[in-house]
Amino acid sequence: MTANTPQPPIASTPSAWHGTLDRANSDVVLIVDDVPDNLAVLHDALDESGYTVLVATSGAAALQRAEQAVPDIILLDAMMPGMDGFEVARRLKALAQTAHIPIVFMTGLTETEYLVAALESGGVDYVTKPIKPKEVLARMQVHLKGARERRQTRNALDAFGYATITVRASDGALMWQTPLARELLERYCGTHAPITPEPVLTWLRGAVQQVVHQAHGEPPKLTIEQGATRLTFRLHQQTGDSEASAENGDWLIVMREVSDTAVIEAMSLSFKLTAKEAEVLYWVVKGKTNKDIGDILGSSPMTVKKHLERIFVKLGVETRTAAAGMAMTRIRQLHPQFEG
Repeated sequence: MTANTPQPPIASTPSAWHGTLDRANSDVVLIVDDVPDNLAVLHDALDESGYTVLVATSGAAALQRAEQAVPDIILLDAMMPGMDGFEVARRLKALAQTAHIPIVFMTGLTETEYLVAALESGGVDYVTKPIKPKEVLARMQVHLKGARERRQTRNALDAFGYATITVRASDGALMWQTPLARELLERYCGTHAPITPEPVLTWLRGAVQQVVHQAHGEPPKLTIEQGATRLTFRLHQQTGDSEASAENGDWLIVMREVSDTAVIEAMSLSFKLTAKEAEVLYWVVKGKTNKDIGDILGSSPMTVKKHLERIFVKLGVETRTAAAGMAMTRIRQLHPQFEG
């Protein structure tokens, strides 16, 4: 590359990308190649086809621009000086914000080992050099269509109050998450992407095995409780590379938070209990011992026992089993969705 070689235009300055990219009417493509002629040919072809085009001439620049702009697809040169395309792809797939982006490799190397390396590092496809713009456009359309469908599914789930994450079963990496999912995982599990909470990963691999062996029924849900709220995880579908095995593929998981605060309030009103007595009865219904309830509420088992004695009097029962049964019947009437 010489100092006088003209550079293809860039859609906008990096700091302004998020505010200026027209994602509603145009897919954003990042082209990564250290040869200006290749960039110019592809830039012109894609620009004429209605795409918003960004360019990078090195691996480091590609990582920076991908994180800043989060393009819809990346066309990546395999062989570049310094950081090659394989390493760029591996780093992009290790980052939660860029892991979902389809990567199409551009390579002049047709030996099997290089093509395998392209796919193993995270590429979904490859085109060989010299580049034929029409072939590139056709390959892009296939992968963009799948990416759009997966994005629409995730957005729809999130809009209806469901948080979603995508986890790669092979190594347990958290590949993608909605903002709501990020907040819930931090609050319930104290983890951040790309780390998948250990209970979630263990559950996922067991659920995937059930899918692999075609066991009857839907895989069981995972529930993590935190006080009177709980977070449930449900296996939704395999995403990404349709040819990947279930054990190694990416899985979309739907999360939903449920609060039983309204249930506790309803028990308090129905049985004329104090707020603390209603909480104790709630945990009795959930099958907790006096010690468990004391730990949850920050009280001693003796204090819990005294609350229970007053609850028995107000409900007209003599045992915790009878109290739990009466409470459950009333809860079912008022909140049919309650999971005891």
